[in-house]
Amino acid sequence: MATANGYAGNTPVATISGSKQPTPTARTADSQSVLKRWVGILESQHSQKRTTYFAGKEQLRSKDTVFEGKEYKLSLAFPNDYPFKPPKVKFETACFHPNVDVYGNICLDILQDKWSSAYDVRTIVLSIQSLLGEPNISSPLNTQAAQLWSNQQEYRKMVEKLNA
Repeated sequence: MATANGYAGNTPVATISGSKQPTPTARTADSQSVLKRWVGILESQHSQKRTTYFAGKEQLRSKDTVFEGKEYKLSLAFPNDYPFKPPKVKFETACFHPNVDVYGNICLDILQDKWSSAYDVRTIVLSIQSLLGEPNISSPLNTQAAQLWSNQQEYRKMVEKLNA
């Protein structure tokens, strides 16, 4: 899908990359402003009753993982009873990860049985970013990725192959 100025058609497009959730003190002012802008776009669109859209064309940067420098598009679909029910979040671009299946579905507890109405888009984005660097190998959706995870050199090759 081609994008121009952060939009694909009339849909805002977002990218997420990286890994471990950065600590608040480690974030730069730039990444703070990117996150605020991202969350603002998503929440304003949700308040306009749009139920499905991509999360803004920005990149959350993380270092020291196989996902460093990679970009992934996510879609978020908010149910009518949000925030009491979690949004449906999917990777729209291929993501080779133990907790992401071939259809982009994400196995993340806060998007399922651990959801709280106190969570917002920022929490979701940071949780997914953290999951990229610290997968739950004991509950994989992608068993091949889970098996390769312990060999980061081979895992990196597979990630590079899919993102070429």
